[in-house]
Amino acid sequence: MGCNCNKGFSNYFMLLKPEEVSVVDLICVLFLHDLEKRKFVDCPEGTSEESFKRRWLIFVSILVQKCLSSVGRPMAWFGSKVEHLLNLVSSNQNVGLLFWNFLQGKVVIPYESSATFLSLVGNLDKRVKLDESIKNGDGRYFAALSVMAAKASYENEAYIKNVVTEHWEMDFLGFFDFWNHYQGKATTQAFMLQDKKVDPNIIVVAFRGTEPFDVDDWCSDFDISWYGLPSMGKVHGGFMKALGLQENQGWPKELKQTGSPPKEAYYAIRDTLRCLLQANERAKFIVTGHSLGGALAVLFPAVLSLHEEIWMLERLEGVYTFGQPRVGDDMFCKFMDKQFKGHDIRYHRFVYCNDMVPRLPYDDSTLMFKHFGTCVYYDSFYKGKIVTEEPNKNYFSPVSIIPKTLNAIWELIRSFVIPYTEGPDYKECFALRMLRLMGLVMAGIPAHSLQDYVNATRLGAADIHLQVDNTRHD
Repeated sequence: MGCNCNKGFSNYFMLLKPEEVSVVDLICVLFLHDLEKRKFVDCPEGTSEESFKRRWLIFVSILVQKCLSSVGRPMAWFGSKVEHLLNLVSSNQNVGLLFWNFLQGKVVIPYESSATFLSLVGNLDKRVKLDESIKNGDGRYFAALSVMAAKASYENEAYIKNVVTEHWEMDFLGFFDFWNHYQGKATTQAFMLQDKKVDPNIIVVAFRGTEPFDVDDWCSDFDISWYGLPSMGKVHGGFMKALGLQENQGWPKELKQTGSPPKEAYYAIRDTLRCLLQANERAKFIVTGHSLGGALAVLFPAVLSLHEEIWMLERLEGVYTFGQPRVGDDMFCKFMDKQFKGHDIRYHRFVYCNDMVPRLPYDDSTLMFKHFGTCVYYDSFYKGKIVTEEPNKNYFSPVSIIPKTLNAIWELIRSFVIPYTEGPDYKECFALRMLRLMGLVMAGIPAHSLQDYVNATRLGAADIHLQVDNTRHD
């Protein structure tokens, strides 16, 4: 078995290796109890869980990753064409003018690396400006800045730099592609900015979430491998690998860099923050992200805690996540609760209505993934409340089908009404309305859109954030 290579940092783990699975192996997963003896499962003897439900989830995880890997190139090609088409229409203002420009030979061609080119996520919500009514000192300020940074993280470097410097009038500190040692390429993205208009200065680290047409991101999400770390508990393997887990080493405190491949996310960001924070004793930082980016935003301070980077944790102002999936088990949650409360770190986990992603992976006796801290939950009227767990915590429930469908109908109607009730800044595009139509079948997909998270931070009551802080000190 391959478990010996991991014992240096964890004696309790289960690592799935889809690349080594044959069709026969995949079928055997469902019917054989000796998973630990299979070449595609790396775990110490006695670690594997042999219940059928557990084997079924492993089967699904491996199958999905295998299927995704087989369609990686056509999926990326298709996504590229969709984005170019959306940007082509946008660059020429609309379909009618595109046709007219074509007849005149004056079609404006978008370029993928330009400061105006938008990803699919960006095309669903094209807002770039911060809400001018939310100033520093307003309880919503950090949340409003974080969600816009999380949204911008899906775009190219030129776009992000333009938004940060021209529209937000802040300092752009860099956009980065980080190495995933297990996937053998750079698959994790983040950018950093600094807001010098506030006191203390705030540095923002924004992790990119799952890109719709990026197979590597989806594989990270569906990889239910896990590692048990001393004092920390069991943590989602796919997320740890994306942040910078070192094969055969785990999380060494200092990483010796030999030049190529580039540094992994955790180490590069930590080292950059060290320099920035040491150069400015009054500066603090916040970490944010949407979806997969939210999971990485939570794991970043977790590894800082593992490395006992006390002074850096004391400079961490807060962690703001949007549509964040579960990251670890109950022991991990208790560990993080203790760290955040001990260092007085704000943790605002935002969940919008029927968003599917915060309800995954399952919180049940098989997977045992949990959320921690308090949840800022918003309904489809953008009314927020503080809860310990979002309603319908595992999403799939027969009794919730009718309420979800009715709510999806309301969200579609709301998309036509909201610009008249809240202003033109809330107008929704044709592509987002098509996504909302999908909500009639699967409500959790359009609910994961950043449009609703931006709306929630802007339209929700400001005192909801004060309630989170009060809960933090209880």
